[in-house]
Amino acid sequence: MSTLPNPGASAKAIQFHYDIGNSFYALWLDSSLTYSCALWDDHDTLEAAQRAKIDYHIEKSRARGQARVLDIGCGWGSTLHRLTSNAGVRSATGLTLSQEQAAYIGQQRWPGVHAHVESWSDHVPSAPYDAIISIGAFEHFAKLDQSPKDKIEGYRGFFRRCHEWLPPGGCLSLQTMAYENSTRADFSPFFASQIFPESDLPRLSEIASASERLFEIVSMRNDRAHYARTSLEWRRRLLRRRLEAVALIGEDAVARYDKYLQLWAIGFHIGTMGLLRLQFRKLEPARLH
Repeated sequence: MSTLPNPGASAKAIQFHYDIGNSFYALWLDSSLTYSCALWDDHDTLEAAQRAKIDYHIEKSRARGQARVLDIGCGWGSTLHRLTSNAGVRSATGLTLSQEQAAYIGQQRWPGVHAHVESWSDHVPSAPYDAIISIGAFEHFAKLDQSPKDKIEGYRGFFRRCHEWLPPGGCLSLQTMAYENSTRADFSPFFASQIFPESDLPRLSEIASASERLFEIVSMRNDRAHYARTSLEWRRRLLRRRLEAVALIGEDAVARYDKYLQLWAIGFHIGTMGLLRLQFRKLEPARLH
């Protein structure tokens, strides 16, 4: 299988944000270092809500008890670890473009867990996967300067690869932020220059268009209120340990993260952005055109 050009954020752009330091993120994320929207249904603590989110995607991808599972955009490995330690998965492979995240996962020496500094577009698996999970990575699969047509084409490359890697009827569980009651022009350049360079959010219509005739959408939740709550909890934790954070990354960087988390909470609260959790099931045969 040949590799594809990476249509989204470069490794340098991803590392700008995620490689600021594992010790910094450990100050304000939960103990599993899960850096994506939690699932707060009937949960009062960030740790419980993040674990519930991971379990949700394990169930929606039908990964439990499987031999081989892929996590695209694996972060610091919390889903990988949950797959092998709790869900009976024999081998869990994670892809990330962050050197810091991959190094952290390697240091844990979790049995059955393998992390690679690699884009999905470069990944060539040694064998098919039984299930695929991708949480909080799809936001980096397109750039701000791309046309809607080019965005959809890049997203379709992703869905085509997932289709090739899954067995008949196999499932992909995807979580992503998305444009809701907003346009590109509504977003502050602060995010593009200071937080997530080279990244653009998808629209639900773009996801649906890119995946059609490859996958059917089995279920979907829009949990933007859950992300508003998650962002506020992250900010509360960051401010509680602000002096330690400043010592690690400096006053200006901490102020930048504080502003980002505040704006995130507002955006999800008022509906500027949505938070989509989608379950896809592979269609057979694939109709690529």
